[in-house]
Amino acid sequence: MTLLPTGADQPASILVVDDDRDIRTLLTQSLGARGYRVQAAANTREMDAVLERERIDAILLDVMMPGEDGIAACRRIARDDGPAVIFLSALGEERDRIVGLEMGATHYLPKPCSAREVLATVRAALRMRRQVTAGDRLCLGFDGWVMDLVAHELFDPQNVLVGLTDGEFALLRAFVERPRRVLSRETLLEAARGPNSDAFDRAIDVQISRLRRKLRCGGDEMIRTIRNEGYLFVPAVARV
Repeated sequence: MTLLPTGADQPASILVVDDDRDIRTLLTQSLGARGYRVQAAANTREMDAVLERERIDAILLDVMMPGEDGIAACRRIARDDGPAVIFLSALGEERDRIVGLEMGATHYLPKPCSAREVLATVRAALRMRRQVTAGDRLCLGFDGWVMDLVAHELFDPQNVLVGLTDGEFALLRAFVERPRRVLSRETLLEAARGPNSDAFDRAIDVQISRLRRKLRCGGDEMIRTIRNEGYLFVPAVARV
C-alpha cells in the first residue's frame, strides 16, 4: 500500500545522506517499500544538489561524514518551512543528541537502530512538519515534555518520540487538561476507556503505573497518588 504522508496527490520525498553505501541502500529500500519517494546522497555536496532541484520533505542525515559534517549542514538548512531533519549517528551520548536538536533537527536516532524505528521516526517528523506548515498544531508542555493533541504524540525533553497506547494517551490527556487537580479513579477510567467501560477501577492503577514508567525519571513525582481520593498531576501545563 502506498503511503501519502504529505497529501493525497503524491507520497512524501525522503533524502538519505550517509557516506556508508550499505546504510544508504538499506534505508532507501526500506522506505521505498513503504511508498515514499527516496533519494540518496553520499555527502552534503550531493545533498545540496538534490535540494536545489527537488522538493524534499525529510532528510535522514548522518553526522560524521568526510568534508562538511551533518551538524554544520543542519545549521545551514534547518528552517520552519524546510525539510524535517532526522539525525542518524554513531554518536549517541546525551550531549551529542542535545547539540543535534539545538541545531534544528526534529529527531536524533543513535546508530544502530532498526528499520522499524527509522520508519516510525520519519512518520512522526512528517506529521510534525505538516502540522507546523498548516498551523494546526495544538501542543501542551510540561517539565520539558510536549504533548501534541492533534497528532496524538508525546515527546520527551530531548525531543524523542515516546510510544503511548491509545489508553495511555487518553489518560495523560486527562491529566494535562486538568493539572493540579485531584482526579478520581472513576474520572480517569472514563477518560481512558469511555463512559460505558465496566473495567474495575484498579485497572487505572495498572495503567498509571505503566504511564509513570514511560515518563521515566520524574514519573512518580509528576503523577502523585492522593490516598483514598485518586491522582493529581503535579507539573504546570502551558500551551506551546
